[in-house]
Amino acid sequence: MIKELAPDEIAPPFARYAHGVEVPEGHRLIFASGQLGLAADGTVPEQAKAQAEICFSNLDSILRAGGGTASDTVRINAYVTDRAHMAGYMAARDRWLAGVTRLPASTLVIVSGFTRPEFKVEVEIVAAVPVDRV
Repeated sequence: MIKELAPDEIAPPFARYAHGVEVPEGHRLIFASGQLGLAADGTVPEQAKAQAEICFSNLDSILRAGGGTASDTVRINAYVTDRAHMAGYMAARDRWLAGVTRLPASTLVIVSGFTRPEFKVEVEIVAAVPVDRV
């Protein structure tokens, strides 16, 4: 079973993530490329939260293609272009993780920009899917 690592000697996480995650034998890893807030029809919403929701929806599709779900995620790396976009991203992330009992490790970084100026959020993940489920 995948487990969260929460050492007593460090401060607890201040958001919905784990300090560390241990993946035992018997799991296949899925590495998803960074997903941008680009809808299937090619549109990009203005708001960071809407872009993050598209990112997580895309990640759901990638996970399903590999036999996984959000609950299999062991690591999230997210990037926003401004501190003002953090709240929208975090709201979308927390909604995506709402049914997840074992939280992934996570990093959120503020960057200067992406390939196109309208993008405000990018999210990539690593998931570990039990081999007996695939």
